[in-house]
Amino acid sequence: MKQLLLLFIGILGFSSCDNNNNPFVYQKDAHGRGKAKILVEQSFQPLFETSIATFMSQYPRARVQAQYMAENDIIEAFYANKSKTIVVTRDFNDKEKAYLKSKNVSYRSDKIATDAVVLILHPSNTDTILSVEQIKNMLSGEQPNRASNSTTKQIVFDQNGSANFNFMTNMLQIQQLGKNVSALNSNQEVINYVKTHPNAIGVIGLNWISDQEDPASLAFMDGLKIASVYQTDPEAACKPHAGFIYTKEYPLIRDIWVINKGRRSGLNTGFVLFMKKDDKGQLIIQKSGLVPALTPVRLVLQ
Repeated sequence: MKQLLLLFIGILGFSSCDNNNNPFVYQKDAHGRGKAKILVEQSFQPLFETSIATFMSQYPRARVQAQYMAENDIIEAFYANKSKTIVVTRDFNDKEKAYLKSKNVSYRSDKIATDAVVLILHPSNTDTILSVEQIKNMLSGEQPNRASNSTTKQIVFDQNGSANFNFMTNMLQIQQLGKNVSALNSNQEVINYVKTHPNAIGVIGLNWISDQEDPASLAFMDGLKIASVYQTDPEAACKPHAGFIYTKEYPLIRDIWVINKGRRSGLNTGFVLFMKKDDKGQLIIQKSGLVPALTPVRLVLQ
């Protein structure tokens, strides 16, 4: 009898309950342990490299692996059930929600931050203030309404189908891109390209250059200018600082969404909660020059 009791206690020590409180079901992962793979839009790579490293240092039994891809590829992978957790710049639209419902796919969408798209310029470029209309004209390949000796700027994106590309073409309702628009393979390649091509304007995600305490971010910014952007009034032109993103004075802003498939608690859910509600997760977002979803932003008048 005593041996049976010890055996029973041993089983309990290596078991836990599932979501339905059924005993003797061992959960291999929980909020702070296990393995998880997430697909992250390439625009947010610096932010999530820091966030994942911090999360795993806080939870030594957790292993989170990120794969950085273009937004369109990430959403297709989610449909194909190749990933449980994705990080993109939008929630699913009505058509997509209906499709997922028809496939009995349950998921949760969480906004974790507000981000911005940045236009980077070669240091020799003196035209650093741009209107939204001018940006639209440049993407359409139209000659800028400037001096007669002005040349059409070359616009460089990270990838076709990336969050940067999708945001700019959708927000500006671009029907056809000009021949002056091209794509490389990453935000980092865009940064390096603009540094060596005076006539180029690069389109990148803010967090690649916004962390003023990160040596890599400072190195990326060395040899670049950031364009100020305005909607209609040139006097309102501003750069993508957190305060102007929060007040929406900077026109090129977007959200960061984490979409997690299923309802079961696990490491994927734990990481989402870390990014959205944990003080350290929200502080990393704020330190990266973005606007956290929940943490208040302190505005400083200058």
